[in-house]
Amino acid sequence: MIKLLRGTFLCGLLFTGINMYAQTEILPNAYAHNDYWHKRPLLDALADGFTYVEADVYLRNNKLIVAHILPCINKKKTLETLYLKPLLKYVQEHTDKRTGISKCALTLMIDIKSDANKTYSALLPLLLKYRSILSGYENGEMKLRNVTIVITGHKPIGMINNENNRLAFMDEDLRKSPGDSTKDVYPIASCKYSNLVKWKGKGPISARDIQRLQYYVIEAHKNGSKVRLWASPEKKAVWGELLKCNVDLINTDRLKSLRKFLMADKLLVAHNNALDVPTN
Repeated sequence: MIKLLRGTFLCGLLFTGINMYAQTEILPNAYAHNDYWHKRPLLDALADGFTYVEADVYLRNNKLIVAHILPCINKKKTLETLYLKPLLKYVQEHTDKRTGISKCALTLMIDIKSDANKTYSALLPLLLKYRSILSGYENGEMKLRNVTIVITGHKPIGMINNENNRLAFMDEDLRKSPGDSTKDVYPIASCKYSNLVKWKGKGPISARDIQRLQYYVIEAHKNGSKVRLWASPEKKAVWGELLKCNVDLINTDRLKSLRKFLMADKLLVAHNNALDVPTN
């Protein structure tokens, strides 16, 4: 009887999972690295429930061009046309017209590949144009709105730190000394996976890798920053260990694969919690 009840419960969870998938359940751990590589930049990520998307940006002829490698620049693929304008439309479409309340919450990571200060100077007018949907730091207080802009890559550290009011934040180096960052400036702390973890997903992860990763995650969380490791192996075993170590954001170029993994993980956790079974 117990086995039958467990099987029935699990089938119910799986059915719920299918329904949640159809409704595009939000995945708070999902980070779309190099999002613009996909057939439909931004839209594919949103369709799969991702709440963090990243775009590489170059400044050319006073235009912010989205591209990974400079020689391959397509001048029509601008930050505004691929991201800011569609985000405004998305927020408007998902806002209750009666109450004015929107449940959209997304972080756009802008990876600056050209000169930090010049690129940021060109970005500022665009941010002001879309400020109605952008989170900001205003008069000493955080104002959370639908879209949060975080600068990574070549960061205009001096310019942003000297702004009393701003519409952009920065990505902190995860390996910096504890206490150097605050969530008012650095909501995310990142570093290259191989700089902290040597394990590539084969065999068991070493105790040293776990201890090292957990240390930096704990310190980042003390400062209010979410943790991301970029260039991590695209393997389920790696994703699983990162989640166990409380890494907040799983970096991927494979949207469907990560979504499937995270949905399965949520079902397993819900099943074990319901049966009061330890997950570790």
